[in-house]
Amino acid sequence: MPNEHETVGAYALGILDDAEATAFEAHLATCEWCAQQLDELAGMEPMLAALADLPGTGTPALGESLSAKPSPRVVEKLVDEVAERRARKRRRNFYMVAAAGALIVSGPFVAVAASGGGDEGGPRSGTGQTLAANPAKDAFDKASDKISATDPGTKVSATVALEEKTWGTGTVLELKNVTGPQKCSLVAVGKNGERETVTSWSVPDWGYGMPDAKTDKARQPLYIQGGAAFEPNEIDHFQVMTFDGELLVEVDA
Repeated sequence: MPNEHETVGAYALGILDDAEATAFEAHLATCEWCAQQLDELAGMEPMLAALADLPGTGTPALGESLSAKPSPRVVEKLVDEVAERRARKRRRNFYMVAAAGALIVSGPFVAVAASGGGDEGGPRSGTGQTLAANPAKDAFDKASDKISATDPGTKVSATVALEEKTWGTGTVLELKNVTGPQKCSLVAVGKNGERETVTSWSVPDWGYGMPDAKTDKARQPLYIQGGAAFEPNEIDHFQVMTFDGELLVEVDA
């Protein structure tokens, strides 16, 4: 174990535990040499940390090239302490990353659909199915202010959930019976004639909310969140437009 004078380096780097730091502080109060060394070593951690990451470090020669004030033995010891501390930190970070990875893999899957149950997509087959959480759908389901419309020509259906915000209007769009592939946007049109794009998205080949689709993902509606600078009472209507300028559906506010 290092004696009390040699502990000054570890104390300067903040790598002592509480008991060791308390014991050293009691020694420091009566030791002028340690107080002087502590003052000289202040701010050396970044330099020592860089040295600790280099191959072949920890030698008195490298220590002397870094600083002429502390003795080679002190600098060598500090480099070793920093190297060991950074090794512990890397090990700790590895375990944290591994744990975070496990949460990422398992975290989103929060609901299980029972056999014979289902939502707007209809009954589901099999003994059970794990579903990914959908924050946009959750926000849509909780919203109380909703407006809907279906275009008689395109057959596209849209429901816009509105929520007043301090910055304007929060929206969640539910879109059904839209085919792909194409790119679309939701546009808010103000009573003053101004137009503002609320959000945009891509429609895959299989589409969204297709009632006669063969796959479950194609039968599911699209739920997508957005926001407009308009206040709710300033909005006249919403339009779902393709990037090519085709109007798919218009929803009066």
